[in-house]
Parts: sequence; structure tokens; C-alpha cells
Amino acid sequence: MIIAALVAGNLLACTLALRAADTNTPPASPPAGAPPPGQRPPGMRGGPGLEQLTQQLNLTEEQKPKVKAILDTRDKKVAEARNDTSLSQEDRRAKMQSIREEITAQMKGVLTPEQFEKWQQMNQRGRRPGPASGGGSPGGENAPKPPPQK
Repeated sequence: MIIAALVAGNLLACTLALRAADTNTPPASPPAGAPPPGQRPPGMRGGPGLEQLTQQLNLTEEQKPKVKAILDTRDKKVAEARNDTSLSQEDRRAKMQSIREEITAQMKGVLTPEQFEKWQQMNQRGRRPGPASGGGSPGGENAPKPPPQK
């Protein structure tokens, strides 16, 4: 009888704990015009979009179409590189770096020196410092030391 009461008590406690921990509620549907869940809006794949650049850099009417063409090219090339399954991770990284360098050169030709400097700062915010190819020590010099081996 005592064993049956303990088993029933444990089942009840586990059931209550599982229900309390159940946070698997369906997500709210995205607003109209928003990209599907897990995808960023256009223009946010490889950096800031035209609207953000227009506001932050005070683009002129002459600069807007040129910058838009550069951003469209960037988005197309980045998507192609991401979808190219024949590339190794290292080759894909190198291709992305090449795309960034090409876009940087094009933007330098369109933007004023002040705008270009601000654009570079905007693009650096989302980047992680450190080597792109994974070289060097993992985590950098401030990373916690691994526990001593016994």
C-alpha cells in the first residue's frame, strides 16, 4: 500500500513539473509583409538596407540608385554563395570575404569620405572580432583556461 502511494505521488509530482516546464506555445503569426520565421528581411542578409543607409548616411538622390544597385548585387551574390553546396565552408568564407571587399570598393566610389567611414562603422557592429578562418586560439586571450588534465 505504501509503495502504491509513493508511485502515485511521484507520477503526480512529475506530471505537475512537466506541465509547469511546458513552454511549447505556438508563436504568434508574423505581421503582414514580414519574412517567414527564421529569415531576416531583405537588405539585412549582408548588412544594412537602402532605407537604413539613406537615413543614417543622408544619401543624395543621385547616390540612392547607385547604392541600391550595389546592395542588390551584394544580396544576389551572398545568396548564391550560401546556396552553393559544392563549396566547402572555407571556400564559402573566402567567397564571402571577396564579396565584402568588392562591395566595399564599390561603396567607396559612390559615398563621400565621411559617409564611407560611417558605412564601415555600421558594418563592423555585427561582426565578431578575430580571425575569419578560425585560426589562433579559440576564444582569444580572455577566454577561460581549460581545467588541468589529471
